[in-house]
Amino acid sequence: MTAPRDIFVPPGGPPRNAFDQRELFVLLGEDTIRRMLSLFYENLSDSGIAHLFPVEPEAREAAAQRSADFFIQLMGGPPFYSERHGPPRMRMRHLPFEITTGARDLWLECFRDALDALPFPIEKRAAFENFLEEFSAWMVNTA
Repeated sequence: MTAPRDIFVPPGGPPRNAFDQRELFVLLGEDTIRRMLSLFYENLSDSGIAHLFPVEPEAREAAAQRSADFFIQLMGGPPFYSERHGPPRMRMRHLPFEITTGARDLWLECFRDALDALPFPIEKRAAFENFLEEFSAWMVNTA
């Protein structure tokens, strides 16, 4: 039996949406957001944290689409995530995985690479990346 681990709780609490969600959803649209998350999961599969994500292409794409549902909802689109998967509760959903600051840094790098591959509005990028930094910091659960 595995000994329980100490769960790290980052200071500052959960992130606040520091970008105009509805405007970003309108600018990007559902298809681009879904493409962004597919690219992101492709990047993750070649990263140092690939072991935290599904390996099989079908399972990886299903995970990417669940994440897309979350980001579509977050960006002011339809509430797909809540309708299909229940309340987001992202920190709780990530607790089974040991997420360190190093894993967070790799996660952010993979996300930034996905953004680089898209026509992401430059005037919205800094605010969105700030949200990603705060969001990913809140997911860190292992010191």
